[in-house]
Amino acid sequence: MDAAVPIVLECSGLRKSFGDRLAVDGVGFHIAEGEVYGLLGPNGAGKTTTIRMICGLLSPDAGSITIAGRPAIGSLAVKRFIGYVPQDVALYPDLTARENLEFLGRLHGLGGKILAERVDEALNLTDLADRRNDRLDSYSGGMKRRLNIAAGLLNHPKLLILDEPTVGVDPQSRHAILERVQEFGRQGLAVVYTTHYMEEAERVCARVGIIDHGRLVAEGTRRELVSRLGAQDRIDLSATGDPQKLAEVSRTVPGVSSAAVADHTVHLIAADGRHVLPALLEAAEAAQVSVTSVDVVEPDLEAVFLDLTGTALRE
Repeated sequence: MDAAVPIVLECSGLRKSFGDRLAVDGVGFHIAEGEVYGLLGPNGAGKTTTIRMICGLLSPDAGSITIAGRPAIGSLAVKRFIGYVPQDVALYPDLTARENLEFLGRLHGLGGKILAERVDEALNLTDLADRRNDRLDSYSGGMKRRLNIAAGLLNHPKLLILDEPTVGVDPQSRHAILERVQEFGRQGLAVVYTTHYMEEAERVCARVGIIDHGRLVAEGTRRELVSRLGAQDRIDLSATGDPQKLAEVSRTVPGVSSAAVADHTVHLIAADGRHVLPALLEAAEAAQVSVTSVDVVEPDLEAVFLDLTGTALRE
């Protein structure tokens, strides 16, 4: 990364326990101005706890957080640099888009002409200006998500945190949100982006950090992460019957390093996938599982994630 680009967020050695459970164990990463950084991990891996510590909603047991060059832990003043967009839509259904943003803007201490300008700006950035006077309960799911993002932009943050911003939206709305995220990066915002859709991370994130069991197990650009797999292939198997059983028998085949189920498909990582296929089909037949389709594809972020965590991202 260009040393001249300012670092907006820097975390180091973050740890957080809840009783006997260590949720985050030594996580550290940084994000520069204009960078979209993907934070990925299986359910329970520590993503949400990490985000809540960055936002100041949880205090870490150890470690440091710096935002815009200022220590963030225990600092209320630093929160003005953060725009947080939670997974759940945190808006009022019986208010219009404008009323929602005006109310939230006042909570940021905005008022008068500046508040009006910020509301207009946020609505324009999320392509909702023409629906500004419509109540939220008349919005589609995708429009609610976009207004949720607009609310996170009111305070002109230096760091925007987007937690699963496209969950439950239609493909057209997803495309619009991803375009906006890419534009935020081009405008100089530092963005933390969590998602259960690996294709989104590949599209919008300059770098990706993968968290598993509370630790950051890998970090880098798509090319850097995929290169970790070397000559291994990703194999997708569909079958009638129990996909979990197919995954179990697949793990017994020599050359298969990982197997997990997502969306009723078994995703595998194997050395020389085409050579392994006959043994995979024999094992499936012996287990009385009928394979209906096979797809050997080039390694991608999904394959890296599976190889590192042993799970598919949607699990």
